[in-house]
Amino acid sequence: MPETTDDEFTFTIEDNEYIIKKNDSSKNKQRKNLIHGPSILIGVSITAICVLGIFFALNIATSEDQQLIEMQISKEEAKLEPTSVSYDVFFNNGSPMLGSPDASITLIEFGDYQCHFCNVYFQNTQHKIFESFVATGKVKIMFKDFTIIGPDSVSAAHFAHCAGEQERFWEYHNILYNNWSGENNGWASNDNLLQYANEIDLDMNELKKCNNENRYKTLIESSNSDARSLGLTGTPAFFVIANGNAQKIHGAQPYDVFENVFETLLEK
Repeated sequence: MPETTDDEFTFTIEDNEYIIKKNDSSKNKQRKNLIHGPSILIGVSITAICVLGIFFALNIATSEDQQLIEMQISKEEAKLEPTSVSYDVFFNNGSPMLGSPDASITLIEFGDYQCHFCNVYFQNTQHKIFESFVATGKVKIMFKDFTIIGPDSVSAAHFAHCAGEQERFWEYHNILYNNWSGENNGWASNDNLLQYANEIDLDMNELKKCNNENRYKTLIESSNSDARSLGLTGTPAFFVIANGNAQKIHGAQPYDVFENVFETLLEK
């Protein structure tokens, strides 16, 4: 049974005890919802699915109190110190949201446009998720950059955000993966990136101006920092966020894995 005091709320899930403590909001005028979760182990198998058990207040826009969640870590991770992760790490520095804003589940992907397994996910799984869950208003999707392969990764990411200024981020995102042909082999050269933009009828003058001004350099670097703060070392990596819980999925898992996670959450 949950136990409450004026300053904290204690509850148990699957024999793990969690304590939510309410901070004095007067101590910090820059109020944010923070997540205290276990540090993420490096080198986890790409086929493993890890539940992070990250809890936070989703109604950040109206909350006046900073909330901290102290979590009991697993025996395997007991040697690691807990880490503090802000709500912004998930939802800032990303793409426009794809899907209904009222969807109860958010799927956040950290990816690199040159990444082989990111392309595998795009070709084999993403369209099924879109048809079954995004188009039906159940899930919304955000893409965040983790440009770890090479300079062309950064260039491709920057062009995608510039395309977003013309409300074509997701179209450009798709054409990048549909033209994928390997890592660091030139398919994402500047000339090719311009050609892809031309194929979806972007305003080329505006696109070039945006790209030449490096308008999204800081955003991409910040997204990379977000990925590292979450312990990511490779792409793709996914976070399924719903009901105040963030669940991590490693790698280009088959559609069934995502479907099972979504259906389980929708049943709650």
